[in-house]
Order: sequence, then C-alpha cells, then structure tokens
Amino acid sequence: MIVTLFGVAVVVFVVIRVAPGDPIAMMLPPGASEADIERLRGLYGLDKTVVEQFFIWLGGVVQGDFGTSISLRQDVLTIVLGRLPATLELATMALVIACALGLLLAVLGTRRRGRRAEAAVDLWNGMTLSIPDFLWGLIFILLFAVAIPLFPVSGRINPQLNPDYVTNFLLLESILRFDFAVTGNLLRHMALPALALALPLSAVIAQVLKQSLKEVMGLDYVMLARAKGFSEFAVIWREALRNAILPTLTLAGVQFTFLIGGTVIVEKLFSYEGLGNLAIDAVINRDLPLIQGIVLVFAVLFILINLAVDLLYATLNPRLRNG
Repeated sequence: MIVTLFGVAVVVFVVIRVAPGDPIAMMLPPGASEADIERLRGLYGLDKTVVEQFFIWLGGVVQGDFGTSISLRQDVLTIVLGRLPATLELATMALVIACALGLLLAVLGTRRRGRRAEAAVDLWNGMTLSIPDFLWGLIFILLFAVAIPLFPVSGRINPQLNPDYVTNFLLLESILRFDFAVTGNLLRHMALPALALALPLSAVIAQVLKQSLKEVMGLDYVMLARAKGFSEFAVIWREALRNAILPTLTLAGVQFTFLIGGTVIVEKLFSYEGLGNLAIDAVINRDLPLIQGIVLVFAVLFILINLAVDLLYATLNPRLRNG
C-alpha cells in the first residue's frame, strides 16, 4: 500500500507540472508586476526545482499537511474531507441500486433461461452497458427535469433546509436523527445521479451473476433440492445464490472504486457538491495542491476498498477461510 501510494504521488506530481499553464498567472490580474508574480511563486514554493517541491510536499503529506489551495486559499485536506462524504454517499447509493437491479435481472434471466425473458434481460444489459453514465445523466435530466419535472437536478440539498449536523455525512446523520424531511430531500437530489451511475454497473453485475448462477444450477446439491420438490424460485434463492454470489461480491467491490472515480463527470453534470465536482474545478483552475490532494485521497480509497473486498471474500469463502 505504501509503495502504491508513493507511486501515485510521484506520477500525479510530475504529470500536473508538465501540463501547460501557470496557476500563478491565473490568480493575478493582468497588470501584475513581475515582482508580484515571483513573490506569489515563492509563497507556494513554485520557485524551487520539481524534486525539491515534491519532497517538501511529501514531507507535509506525511504530517497531514496537504498544502493550501491556490484557488480557494484554504487548507487542502479540510476542503477534500469536507466534500468526500457527499461523494461516498452518492457512490454507495449507486452501488445499492446497481446490486439490486443486477440481482433481480440475473435471477429473472436464470429462472427464464432459454426463453424470451432471458433474451430481453441480455438485450437490456447490453443497452445499459453501451451508454455511459454521463449520457444516462443527460437523458434523465431531459426526462425527469425538463419533460416531467419530478426531481431536482442541481445541488445536494435544498438550501432552505440547511441542516446543522456534526458531520458532512448528511444522509446517514439525518437517518440517525430521524430527520426524514432532510433525508427525503437528500434522496430526491441523489436519485438521478445515482441512477445514472448505477445502470451501467447493474448490467455488469447482472451478466456476471447470471453466468455464475447457470454454472451452479447444474451442480449436485441444486439437483437434490429440485428432487426434494423445491420450486425453481426457491432453488435459486435458497441454494444456488449463496455460492454464485461470491464472485459477484468481488466484482461489485472492485467496481465500487471505479464508481467513485466515475462520479467526477456526473457530479459536474448535476452540480452535485462532491469531490468529483471539486476535482474538475481544481483542474480548470490548475490548482496544483488541490489536484494532488484529491488524487491521493482517491488512491487511498481505492486501496482500502480493494483490501476490504479481499478480506470480505476470504471471510465468506470457507475454502479460503479454512485453507
């Protein structure tokens, strides 16, 4: 994990510095003098060599100091941690929707295998997978905000509510506080972006789980369950699913990391106040410390989620747990 994070830090630090554009020039008015530019470059440490800048920044990161945002003039870590809960809640909601849809489609396709229903499920999966999440977002905006205005398409919560919570995990905290007015408003704002993110992932989950179910359905213990008189629905839910779902859990966990990264465009599209939206603004403003902080936090999330998936799979799989 340490080696991976160090590699990510090196790559992102070098790449954003060889990209064209001067962040200091973007901060100053057109009439700024050369002395003003040099003074500001010295303030942000940009007057040193790239190697010196990297180790100064890395030394600060190790101590929890990610630097100061050039565009927002605030502590980078404070900004990132303030936006991270919104992105995690959105990605988690999208994952729940994707797993629910994928499970239903996989069970339907398995139960009706060889019939028109399975062909319809495969056709639906192919269609949803071929359309990227941001295009689904545009479709939902046209359908449910313009043609039929059912859902809001901007922001995370109605500004008039302004909940005074301890954390920025507004959805989780509103549920724990039984503040269902805030919960409902948050869910309405999250519905369209979460569904846009969930549909392509649900197709992947459905196809993998359906294939796993087909392989399991031919095993001896499933045939024994049928011989005992269980219905096909009961055979799938009570016998086949518990073993077929293990590879799907690994897939869902790995895809969750890509889901978090995929929120970038969707959050911008819906003006959702998360880390992805912040990342685009940081790139536009060429805010080097903020870009570095966001990428490093994303990398930590990816590593921790993959580790959690490996541990969960080992816990649920008796062959690994007892091996």
